[in-house]
Amino acid sequence: MMTTAEPLPDRVRVRAHCTADTAGGLTFDVLRPEGVGESWDAALLLCRRTVGPGAATEEVRLPLVPVGAGVLRAALPSTMTLAEGVWNAYLCLGDGERARLLPGTHDLHSLTAHSPQPGRTWLGVRVPFTTQKGNLALRAWQRWPHAEAAELLVADGALTLRGRLYGAELTPAATLEVTPRQCRGPVASAAVRPEGDGFHCVLPLAGLRPPARDGCALWLRPGAGEAAVRVARILDDVADKQYRLRHPAVPLSDGDRLVRPCYTGANELLLRFEPARRGAGRTGR
Repeated sequence: MMTTAEPLPDRVRVRAHCTADTAGGLTFDVLRPEGVGESWDAALLLCRRTVGPGAATEEVRLPLVPVGAGVLRAALPSTMTLAEGVWNAYLCLGDGERARLLPGTHDLHSLTAHSPQPGRTWLGVRVPFTTQKGNLALRAWQRWPHAEAAELLVADGALTLRGRLYGAELTPAATLEVTPRQCRGPVASAAVRPEGDGFHCVLPLAGLRPPARDGCALWLRPGAGEAAVRVARILDDVADKQYRLRHPAVPLSDGDRLVRPCYTGANELLLRFEPARRGAGRTGR
């Protein structure tokens, strides 16, 4: 018999197994805790804390329904919008207490084949991950248009970038712009050319001038006078590439610093400037 609400046992820790589909939807299977009966309004609760003035907690409640002995299932369809940011996952039974969910077995290989369907006017990407404290969370992106970085190669003092632009059309005047994160205008640019269904660009790195701080973001401007689109890599199953993907550094022409392509915590492409090793990049002394 289902109950309306009940408190969760002390220190209950429940795992949620997650499966992704090719459209970008997620299914969560939660094992009901021992000692807890079925609840008609059990839910998987996603909570996102906003920052800045008027900060608040945004919540999305996904109903959990029985699908087998001791198994409850919730679905986050690809058609449901989810604001960009980090969403913590909780088990909630009725109006009773909530408990953080632990990550279970995740089958996310379908996310690597995820791409916007024809006719869509927005791109939503959600990737489950394990927080530093070992809890389950989702990293969500909500973008349109979107410039996806598919392939990066650093060689011969240049960054070769291949990718795909969604929600906008490339023109012959398309450019890749290098813009310091604390400034408005670009400090360098390179031509972007169509390549099949995507784009191709070669950006020389050695002549860049390092900004005062924070590195430089990469933006794709589809045409003269059109709004620039931040270049990121989000169409896969890696929630945070900041420390997982590392590219070679290129010495700048002054010999004092290096520039290295990398990713931010939001998987946006960034050029970071680093001090050169003592003696590196200098000759004739």
